[in-house]
Amino acid sequence: MTIPNQLTVTRIILTPIFAFLFLSNDKTLNQISLVVFLIAALTDWYDGWLARKYNYISELGKFLDPLADKILTSTAFFAFVYIGLLKFWMVLIIVVRDLVVTLLRVYGQYKKRTFSTSFLAKLKTSLQMIFLYYLLVVYVGIEKELFNFVDRSWSDILLNKDFINYSMILITLITVYTGIEYLYTNRFTLKEIFK
Repeated sequence: MTIPNQLTVTRIILTPIFAFLFLSNDKTLNQISLVVFLIAALTDWYDGWLARKYNYISELGKFLDPLADKILTSTAFFAFVYIGLLKFWMVLIIVVRDLVVTLLRVYGQYKKRTFSTSFLAKLKTSLQMIFLYYLLVVYVGIEKELFNFVDRSWSDILLNKDFINYSMILITLITVYTGIEYLYTNRFTLKEIFK
């Protein structure tokens, strides 16, 4: 197994560890969850960089990498639903869209067909990750007192329900739009792979 694929598998393994630590009632474990999530996210960047730089691109990597990304982000989104920061229906839309697109891409690779991904779809993924980082850093950093030098009143400002809801509505709308765009742009490829 190539090093990038090992990093991808590590990301998958770190995901339930992150969830366990994040959802624990122990503040120290909550704080460690932030580090685990950041390490998992860094493996995503690093495995892609290694694969491109040293041409470690493999069929297994093409399958595992997007799957590992969706497992990590979906778990984080649902963890925030569980603690009451995010609304379930929005997270469900995001996760279902991402899962459908990922499965289509994987099936397309199996059928030796490639799908094009738009700039907006890549931007959507970046927005999701930035938003998750933001929530994690603020929630764990201030609410769970990792940054004990920051007054806890900042938590009410930075985790303002309206801000979070409007941000999630925007991310959900972009996610739905890019899902529709993805299906439309790749409609001919979809017809080919489902013949």
